[in-house]
Amino acid sequence: MTEPSHLTADPTNHSATFAPKTLAVLWAAFWLMMISVALQDTLRNPLIRWWEPVLWEGSSALVATAWLLLAVRVRGRYAPYLDRPLLWFGCYLRWLPLVVITWPTLVYAIRNGVYVAVGRTYEHPGWGFVLVYESVKLTIFTGLWLGILFGVDSYGQWQLQRRRLLQTQKALAEAQLAQLQGQLRPHFLFNALNTVSALMHTDVARADRLVAALGDLLRISLRSSEHEMTPLAEEIRTLQLYADIMSERFHDRVTLNWQIDQTLLDVRVPALVLQPLLENAFKHGVERTVARVRITVSARRENVSLEIGVHNSGSLLAPEHHGGVGLRNCQDRLRIIYGDSASLRVHDEDNGVAARILIPLTAAAP
Repeated sequence: MTEPSHLTADPTNHSATFAPKTLAVLWAAFWLMMISVALQDTLRNPLIRWWEPVLWEGSSALVATAWLLLAVRVRGRYAPYLDRPLLWFGCYLRWLPLVVITWPTLVYAIRNGVYVAVGRTYEHPGWGFVLVYESVKLTIFTGLWLGILFGVDSYGQWQLQRRRLLQTQKALAEAQLAQLQGQLRPHFLFNALNTVSALMHTDVARADRLVAALGDLLRISLRSSEHEMTPLAEEIRTLQLYADIMSERFHDRVTLNWQIDQTLLDVRVPALVLQPLLENAFKHGVERTVARVRITVSARRENVSLEIGVHNSGSLLAPEHHGGVGLRNCQDRLRIIYGDSASLRVHDEDNGVAARILIPLTAAAP
């Protein structure tokens, strides 16, 4: 799992950086197209000089840009209404009468000023026609660009909410993982201490060796609390220490066999995820019989997955078997970390019980 990256609480934070870049590109492309079309029309009319259409469209672009910058500047105030489009559009469109008045006033003032400066007269239809024509054009133009601004802001808001949801889910998953890891350690410690207690009055030397091994095991366990993932080599070392403790208790009743692919030792796996599997092998396979039990711990490559297994002879699954706390804990942790791409399966195999974990190697890579 990756570490969470906390987001600011400002609901317009992401869209505030996303929208200006997108709008700037669209805006520039739009006015370049308008100027290009106007210049092409000039080529068909020898009475119009090339700079005149540039002035006409350029003056419109200048005034329109000022209004767009104002709209972008205040959009944070209207961001809470993005989920209510009619209200969002209404907040902007209430300024339309002011735009209809200022637009032709400023645009035609710029054009007349430039024409006067070059000693010419800017000829245009009567003001009544100009006001009606510009009002219709501005209404369509404003609706178009408000629609684009709404789309850009809505996308930015959706991205922000999506990131927040992912961060919330990640935080909940990490809290759940911490709780599950916390459940493992006491359960594991109590079982180990019970083993030591069973030897205290019969073999003090062996009990002393077990306490030393338990100390090493606890040190590794405490280190694993700092990281959710650990190299497979460290996980196998933890299992070996636990197996040494249990083998001292059942030294005449159990044989351990380790079949570990050495090329996989650097692959990272969930810390302490295998210990409950080995614990179950001792609990259900060794403690319940006086016959000698063989336990095999394996780690190998299975296609594109890492397969880790613990198999014990001497017992079979009970018909009503549903898995204990340790197995459910492992399943929950695998689901949180890997989703559906990892699995834990417990089944009867070769006159015994096998528990196998599959982890995708792409997700488990160092």
